[in-house]
Amino acid sequence: LARFPRDFVHGGQPMAVSISQATEVGTVYSTNDIAAISKVCRDHDVALHMDGARFANALVSLGCSPAEMTWQSGVDVLSLGATKNGCWCAEALVFMDPDRARNLPFIQKRAGQLFSKTRFITAQFEAWFHDALWLELAHRANLMAARLARAIDQSNAMQLAWQPQTNEVFVIMREEEARRRKDAGALFHQWSLPHSQDVTLAEGENLYRLVTSFSSTSDHIESFLAI
Repeated sequence: LARFPRDFVHGGQPMAVSISQATEVGTVYSTNDIAAISKVCRDHDVALHMDGARFANALVSLGCSPAEMTWQSGVDVLSLGATKNGCWCAEALVFMDPDRARNLPFIQKRAGQLFSKTRFITAQFEAWFHDALWLELAHRANLMAARLARAIDQSNAMQLAWQPQTNEVFVIMREEEARRRKDAGALFHQWSLPHSQDVTLAEGENLYRLVTSFSSTSDHIESFLAI
């Protein structure tokens, strides 16, 4: 925020700070972390937005309530994602202060983001929330990731880049090992080294991301490890 002087008219001004929970590297912000970021936002009069594409996975990992991870920690706006946790194309914007959402329908229309028959998409949330299904699905995805990470920790063919906290597992493999597994049918992607993690790659090695989901099973894990 210090990079954007308030009186400098030749550049844009920050309107919000956005954090991903869980992050793009499979880690989570603690509620204390979020509160600390929120304080910085308040000091600079900007809103705090949480990108919750993997919100449920982070929530299960922290073992806290949705309220504790959002408005009680100073989050102003939440993008609640269900698409990566069992739903189809289902996302919701949650404003902690309804006044902030007053112009949202017009902004949405101006951006051309009005889907037809969205009631069929949003109906998924009723089943998703019922009997805490959304948390059960996220717990399963996280559990499968933890199981995969433990097995990789024992492997001679690959190594964990860091310990996962949600359902994303980052591993270091040699290029030929990754190619061999992909040729055998495994689906995963090479990943750029993040600035937030202290990882060193040897020549011929790359970082790869493995993701488990609500539908992952122990058999899927065993099949990948057996390649």
